[in-house]
Amino acid sequence: MIKLLQHERSLWKNGVKLLAGVDEAGRGPLAGPVVAAAVIFPQHFADSFGVNDSKKISPPKREHLKSLIEEKALAVGVGAIDHSEIDRINILQATYKAMQLAIQQLCPSPDFVLIDGRGVPELKMPCQAVIKGDSSSLSIAAASIIAKVTRDHLMIEMHERYPHYGFAQHKGYATKRHMQAIREFGLSPIHRRSFRPHQLEDIYAQYE
Repeated sequence: MIKLLQHERSLWKNGVKLLAGVDEAGRGPLAGPVVAAAVIFPQHFADSFGVNDSKKISPPKREHLKSLIEEKALAVGVGAIDHSEIDRINILQATYKAMQLAIQQLCPSPDFVLIDGRGVPELKMPCQAVIKGDSSSLSIAAASIIAKVTRDHLMIEMHERYPHYGFAQHKGYATKRHMQAIREFGLSPIHRRSFRPHQLEDIYAQYE
């Protein structure tokens, strides 16, 4: 727990009262949106209640933790950018836009923002990139869970609309089953055209 709060404790000690952690889910898939979440915990919050990097937590536990985070946090914001916007502005800019939207949803607004990764979007308040932040910041780890669960729900909804692709299982990532489905059925309306697996070059070329 101490490691997971190292960034928060340092910033709280230096006078930051409203600290938000931000993370995203869905930068790498072939289909669907990229989703970002932002979470603010009360100042000097000291209970990790099992939060960790979302990739290290089972889906049922992520669902449980999402409810706890929403209960214990001062504020939670979510932003999503769909496949067509990703293709239009590129995945990095789409990720930044989703983060900006998530932060805009926060009430109260944060004094400082910690963002998982190496880069940061343009923001009105001070911010800091934290490499592997979901392993060293409770706020970022909580945001990673909110973003992951939210995006998973969206992809399960997409599975209902496009059941041939198996979105409920792989959530749009380039699994063997997913790529076999693309080869058999072509691209769905929610596939990202700007993501082009070399194994499926001939399929994607048909949609240019």
